Amino acid sequence: MFYIPDSELERLIAEDLPYLDLTTHLLGIDERLGQITYLSREDCLLCGSEEVRRIFAKLGVTVDASLPSGTRLKAGEVFFEASGTAGALHAGWKVCLNLFDHYSAVATRTRAMVDAAQAVAPGLPILTTRKSLPGSRALMTKAIVCGGAVPHRLGLSETVLVFDNHSAFVGGFAGLLERLPEMLAQSCEKKVFVEADAAQAEQLAKSGIDGIQFDKVAPDELRQLIPRLRVANPQLTLIAAGGINLQNVADYAATGVDGLATTALFTAKPLDMTARITPR
Repeated sequence: MFYIPDSELERLIAEDLPYLDLTTHLLGIDERLGQITYLSREDCLLCGSEEVRRIFAKLGVTVDASLPSGTRLKAGEVFFEASGTAGALHAGWKVCLNLFDHYSAVATRTRAMVDAAQAVAPGLPILTTRKSLPGSRALMTKAIVCGGAVPHRLGLSETVLVFDNHSAFVGGFAGLLERLPEMLAQSCEKKVFVEADAAQAEQLAKSGIDGIQFDKVAPDELRQLIPRLRVANPQLTLIAAGGINLQNVADYAATGVDGLATTALFTAKPLDMTARITPR
């Protein structure tokens, strides 16, 4: 189960329907009965059905048929049908279409990247960063989970991840190394990761931290570095990040890291989906 709060769905409805639908009102068709049918014009991985069901329920619409998130769709396949008044159907029409085509696109791209990575390194996780569009994190997170990825870090309270801009306040990398024993002692229930370049990684491997995140280190360099780090600390978790996308994910998967962190999934182009509303 993936929980999206009612407040999130009500915000989406209110964004498109602040007061009333002037078009259906002036045509006098608000109370006419009708049906809405959603279909995809391209192959994809569906995401958002559960939220669309809830949105239509809030508008008084009855869902007649619905395929669940995670279903692989063929082009032209109908995946959602509902019935109700014309006013209610039009009120949910574009809100739900936008939800379907944006988040199914993210799920579809995610599945493609997971498949490409795991074809090289079976079981290797694709991890997503916090660089989603502001205000969209809950639904974006559902979409990437639906596609087979894992949220890398959902918030600042979840894990300790030290960047250069953090260590600059404690005397740079040397100052960070001095502070690490105290941080590790205080974070016995949390993971401590440090973002580092190749030169810093071998020193960090001996420090007792839980993991290293490499930012924009090339696959060829990682392939040479990873074995040395495994010898220095076999328990160390190693994550590659920075610029990883569908075109180079297989190269990064072959380096021997434990996971690949990416932002590329969040910018998937919306799918070509459509909805038809007809009288009953």
